[in-house]
Amino acid sequence: MFDWLYTAEGWISLATLVFLELVLAVDNLVFIAIVSQRLQREKRRLAQRFGLLLALFIRVAMLFGLVWLTRLQKPLFELFGQVFSWRDVILLAGGLYLLWKATTEIHAEAEGEDEAAAASGLRASGFVSAVLTIAVIDAVFALDSILTAVAMTQFLPVMILANVAAIVVMMLFAHPISEFIERHLTFKLLALSFILMIGVVLVADGLHFHIPRGYIYFAIAFSLFVEGVNTWVLKRRQQRRARTSAEEG
Repeated sequence: MFDWLYTAEGWISLATLVFLELVLAVDNLVFIAIVSQRLQREKRRLAQRFGLLLALFIRVAMLFGLVWLTRLQKPLFELFGQVFSWRDVILLAGGLYLLWKATTEIHAEAEGEDEAAAASGLRASGFVSAVLTIAVIDAVFALDSILTAVAMTQFLPVMILANVAAIVVMMLFAHPISEFIERHLTFKLLALSFILMIGVVLVADGLHFHIPRGYIYFAIAFSLFVEGVNTWVLKRRQQRRARTSAEEG
């Protein structure tokens, strides 16, 4: 079980998989932040941690079921000349759910339903739903990375450690990202746009149209950079106006 500790291959595999999992965690962090938004503030961190812990158990179970996991890629049925496996079905279902979730959240923001839900106390009713949603969608996000891990290394402890590292990092950053998104509406709408884009990518993958993840991460990084510059410029303008008003007064 600990043979990998004494091999360079084991340590290289661990470092590579940890990096891969952390990169892929970016998608998940955005989704976790959005899912927990409708909960009462004091319950958000708890829901995020319970959801991620459950997600970790699901990931480890998937890794222990390596034989079952490889079967997910076997043909299941054929439709319009296209062969689908369980992996394709899972990706399609996850992608469609993300498209629905992001669309309804954008509609809620536009119609002001979020404030009405908070005032009526509806945020408190979705704790279990938020926990389960975080765990299940994490499994969808993690599916491809786990299949990649299986192909990259034969050491099961390495795969488990890489996934534990990713979950721990997400636990550390989920709440700060959630709080930041709530304070900045434009970033929240941008995050919802990311979820829409990720949903389209998952659906495309399920239909065997692979979109290189590098394009997705570049688009996300560039969008965040532009929004960051925009926020900085607006803040500078507000400070300049405040100084001008103070001098005139």
